[in-house]
Amino acid sequence: MGHPDYNSPSELKNFLDSHEMGMQKKFGQNFMINEAARKRIIESLKLTASDSVWEIGPGLGCMTELILESNAKLTVFEIDRGFISCLKEFFSDKLSSGSFSIVEGDVLKNWKKQKNENPAVKLFGNLPYNIAATFIADTIADGLVFDRCVFTVQKEVAMRMWAKPKEENYSSFSVLCQYFYDVEKGFELGPGNFWPKPNVSSHSVIFTKKQDFKSTCSTAAFVKMVHALFSARRKTIANNIKSILNSDINADDFFERAGIDKGLRAETLSTDDFIRLATVYEKMNNKKGE
Repeated sequence: MGHPDYNSPSELKNFLDSHEMGMQKKFGQNFMINEAARKRIIESLKLTASDSVWEIGPGLGCMTELILESNAKLTVFEIDRGFISCLKEFFSDKLSSGSFSIVEGDVLKNWKKQKNENPAVKLFGNLPYNIAATFIADTIADGLVFDRCVFTVQKEVAMRMWAKPKEENYSSFSVLCQYFYDVEKGFELGPGNFWPKPNVSSHSVIFTKKQDFKSTCSTAAFVKMVHALFSARRKTIANNIKSILNSDINADDFFERAGIDKGLRAETLSTDDFIRLATVYEKMNNKKGE
């Protein structure tokens, strides 16, 4: 079975109809029908034949095809049974050679098993809007770091990824994304680049692992600190820290040791500020402070 013309909405629709398949809104399914955009996005992954890659939500394989052309080893995560059946036929030769594998089911539930059994150095996701932030935040909180990631996500989500302190879109998610990665803007993709046409614009985003990454705290402590201090955005960090400090730790002493003004709000703090706070938090909670 040959794949349909990935650039033609009518052919995609006819293919789905003839195989008694449909697009499922609950999975946030859309096909990218702009060939030039697809190539530009995959080029930004900077693939080599020695790379192991994860792709999330391959659908009918329009991006999968381009990734496999680089001769990289590819693992895709797909939840739709109809699409899985098609992928097995479209890329049967790659499956047989062992250079391509399919993980069936919900990526939010099965990626952790794959990180040990089938690790990757690069990640691509034309991510459904309903799982994008959750998946990315979960991998970062777990300490799973790829050399390079390229995502296409809802523009609103993308703007949160690269936002800086004091900017409107700066959030706990921004801080998490920028902990391990340098976050770079890709390019905007209007609704017309997809079929079915979504109601919002998308944007590509590039994550590159920080080469000079240094942290004096554990990832768990960092994540806990970020979530605590952003828990009530209108309150100061002095108020928000109370939820995680041990009762025998004085908040004023805590902020003094960290060298951070307790009257600030979380949206003004940099990633380095959160690292400093999390470092002092671990030391004081473990009774290792001065």
